Amino acid sequence: MENNFVVIMAGGVGSRFWPVSRTNYPKQFIDILGVGKTLIQQTFERFAKICPKENILVVTNEIYRDIVLEQLPDIKPSNVLGEPIMRNTAPCIAYASHKISRKNPDATIVVAPSDHLILEEENFCSIIKESISFASKNDCLITLGIVPSRPDTGYGYIQRTDKSTESNFYKVKTFTEKPDLELAKTFLKSGDFLWNAGIFVWNAKAIKTAFEKYMPEMNDIFKEGRVLYNTPKETEFIKNAYTRCKNISIDYGIMEKADNVYVRPSSFGWSDLGTWASVYDVKTDKDYVGNVVIGSKNVIMYDSANCMVRVPKNKLVILQGLDDYIVVETGDVLMVCKKSEEQMVKQIVADVKQNTGEKYI
Repeated sequence: MENNFVVIMAGGVGSRFWPVSRTNYPKQFIDILGVGKTLIQQTFERFAKICPKENILVVTNEIYRDIVLEQLPDIKPSNVLGEPIMRNTAPCIAYASHKISRKNPDATIVVAPSDHLILEEENFCSIIKESISFASKNDCLITLGIVPSRPDTGYGYIQRTDKSTESNFYKVKTFTEKPDLELAKTFLKSGDFLWNAGIFVWNAKAIKTAFEKYMPEMNDIFKEGRVLYNTPKETEFIKNAYTRCKNISIDYGIMEKADNVYVRPSSFGWSDLGTWASVYDVKTDKDYVGNVVIGSKNVIMYDSANCMVRVPKNKLVILQGLDDYIVVETGDVLMVCKKSEEQMVKQIVADVKQNTGEKYI
């Protein structure tokens, strides 16, 4: 297990969970589900079953460093990697990979978002361990593909080949961005397509080689700091390095180009918790007319059904005549919108910012 490392990506701002998720305190640091633990706390505890806690790294925006240390008291401060600016997932992974490789060239690395829901943790851990074993012995890049349950247009898709090289690992044929509904239905019917969960497993040598081949400029940037990683000079080097990095995802920069990418079809009760509607979908404690209430126990509803309600704990809320609505209140903001039209939340946030400045963002 000492060669197993985990990189938790926790730099996003979670704008689709506004007004609960704010720039200064985003989604991953919030108990979105009302279960008593934040999403990053659940993620850290999950991976602590797979590798030593001292081998878990969190990559986040520099402004969230203190929040990470407060919420994860078991993490080493040196394992919280602060990004000076947002540059998507490729620089984040390049940085963490170089830092880990400097410490342990034989490392096998799991990379995962901080804000996903995993309902079947035992099954998840089993699949991750199986992937670590495969990646430690092979020059490959593994991505987990979720067996789709519906033709969802909110996820990217991975097409696998017919034949598995070893047990449950399949060579990847294509990656597809979020499709329209008709294409998503075709994908589901074919049986060859999986949802892209954004969870990766590889050994340090394989990801280093991939960066050298497909993103040499970015690789050179982080390679320059090799002797500075895990020293007091690391922070200053990273500040300069990030200003030279392209804003690009690991999917676009490497995974869609590499010829040694494998997918592990998986099913472990996964959701990326991308929207309020996705929280509604995964909550099992709906009332008899399909309402979900998180936060206050003092919500009284009349002639209302299929609503997603999240309000402060001591707030008395009366709702009448709502069907299929999202109602979210944070103290200084109240948002009420149709669940079927929640894609407007990003536009709402943009309009709020334009009309009122940063105060409510």
